[in-house]
Amino acid sequence: MFLNTIRTLSSTIFKASSGLSIGNHIVPKNGRNVYTNMVKYNELSTKDEMQRDSPKDRSTVIPAETSIEYLKSDAYKSTYGNNPVWKEYRRNHKGSIPPRKTRKMCIRSDMIATGNPCPVCRDEYLILDYRNVDLLKQFISPYSGKLLSYKLTGICQKQHENLIVAVKKAKDWGFIKFDLPIKHYNYDEFKNSN
Repeated sequence: MFLNTIRTLSSTIFKASSGLSIGNHIVPKNGRNVYTNMVKYNELSTKDEMQRDSPKDRSTVIPAETSIEYLKSDAYKSTYGNNPVWKEYRRNHKGSIPPRKTRKMCIRSDMIATGNPCPVCRDEYLILDYRNVDLLKQFISPYSGKLLSYKLTGICQKQHENLIVAVKKAKDWGFIKFDLPIKHYNYDEFKNSN
């Protein structure tokens, strides 16, 4: 609960620091009043941002460049500190034994469909993209170079698939360095003995 409040506060601080004017009351064009804690969207914002009512709404597409800036911002550092985004996350489950797999997806029909979404789905500024290397490195083991399991990180199956694709693409483009296995052959075994 406390971590969710910190995340919403950090996202509003990030929105406020990125050029949006501060206020308490928003009147969109559809005539409905929307109250916020800190952020008032100015006239330069898009229609989609004006119509967003719920904090669970994920219909707005955040570009990867914004996510990269967010990882360098003070709002991210105040929310997560030096820990990876999945470190403070704890899964909710029924009973004492957790399920083997995480949930299939947290976001359905552009809305968060669960009360406790995974660490990537809960923060709308965390985008798994091949250019977002700082975020991808949080899910890669520093010892073996392999991806961390979704059982450890707690991300949903859909985000885990997105993570696999993003890491493979980042390695193909050369954004993430990795070691190739080197195998030494004894070529004497393959020579003709004639």
